Amino acid sequence: MKKLTFVLLAAALMALTAVKTTNLSAAEAAGGTNWAQWRGPNSQGISTEKNLPTEWSDTKNVLWKAALPGKGFSQPIIWGNRIFLTTDVDGAAAPESHKPPKHMIGEKEFTHPEWDGVNRLHTFKTISLDRDSGKILWEVVSYEGTVHDYRHKRGNYAAPTPVTDGKYVWSYFGSEGLYCYDFKGKLIWKKSLGPILTLGMGVASSPVLHKNLLILQCDENLGKNSFIAAFDKKTGKEVWKVARPVQTSWTTPVIVKTATRTELVTSGNEFLISYDPMTGKEFWRAGGLKNNAIATPVVGHGLVIHSSGYPGKAITAVRLGGSGNLDNTDSIAWKYNKGTAYVPSPILYGDYVYLMNDQGALTCLEAKTGKVVYEGGRVPVNAKFYGGSPVAFDDKILLTNDDGETFVIKAGPKHEVLSTNSIGEPSRTSIAIADGKLFIRGDKHLFCIGKKG
Repeated sequence: MKKLTFVLLAAALMALTAVKTTNLSAAEAAGGTNWAQWRGPNSQGISTEKNLPTEWSDTKNVLWKAALPGKGFSQPIIWGNRIFLTTDVDGAAAPESHKPPKHMIGEKEFTHPEWDGVNRLHTFKTISLDRDSGKILWEVVSYEGTVHDYRHKRGNYAAPTPVTDGKYVWSYFGSEGLYCYDFKGKLIWKKSLGPILTLGMGVASSPVLHKNLLILQCDENLGKNSFIAAFDKKTGKEVWKVARPVQTSWTTPVIVKTATRTELVTSGNEFLISYDPMTGKEFWRAGGLKNNAIATPVVGHGLVIHSSGYPGKAITAVRLGGSGNLDNTDSIAWKYNKGTAYVPSPILYGDYVYLMNDQGALTCLEAKTGKVVYEGGRVPVNAKFYGGSPVAFDDKILLTNDDGETFVIKAGPKHEVLSTNSIGEPSRTSIAIADGKLFIRGDKHLFCIGKKG
């Protein structure tokens, strides 16, 4: 119980080996020019595009800069000439009669001095912009009113990233609902999932698509009400729902196709679990990270690699394609216990996994074995990395800190910083890549970075 309590309190400080694998994404059929979900194609933060800009400022190589209403940590997603994102606009004071839920650890009520947000009214919006000009094409109010629970003061209610299939776009706001729009901004359906309680830190897990299903991982507080569920993407009707024996998390699941089947892989404190995405049937499970599950799993070389960075450091690489309880079997390929960040996900690019800590120092591991290639690869400034996750393209890895500075790192077994770039305002989101351009969401603006001329 002491260990469990410690991990929960820690959450409050924020919010080819055996099997050949292929990630699936909403943009799979359309190629690499779209960035249709959290971490883009394959949910892995990797673009196959070449000749993208590697130098910029708040004016240099800025094709356009669009002012955004409110604030949000959701990553912009792109399909064709459309950009979608979500935002939260703070409003007037909430009625004094509005009371948030109590959070209990055992018989003791849990409170935190960094809680925020519940004392005000909020307007949650879904926004579409023109990719080529930055013009806002439409913005619709998804939800307006009081919010069910707190958020951490460094957090945001518009943290989950939307997802699109090229015809519809889905926005998720935790306790305040799930929304489906067409590309003209018309509401197709909306659905309440009930209260999603994450110790007053806010939600962050983003929806993922698989065939006709929209899938959400909803891990709550002490795990009494945690679940993962799939909904018909066209109607919002629940197709399946499975209880999860894990406490609160902020991680997004990944869809992976192996040689024999497709797996829906999830991280968690107590367990790592793989499901059949069409039915919710469990394929396998292994012991969890024993720390806060925030990072999205990375996939490659027949492995799915789970990680966590707080309160301890934990990485577990699992061979895909297994069944039952994988603990103490050769399905656990390797483990490591250093180098990870609290919030940002790692990235698996080529033969290597790159871990980043909260100061941006990189650790490079061999993906197949977990062998250390290098440690302590530094960026040239002191900075905090509590928001954006790395992205990669053309043998380069991009790390963005909370001040809006992006460091371009040479991929491979030797650490080298190629350039340092700033948009001139804070940023807490990951870069999106599409059509030869980088899309960087700052505190107040969305920047489109591209090579002029």
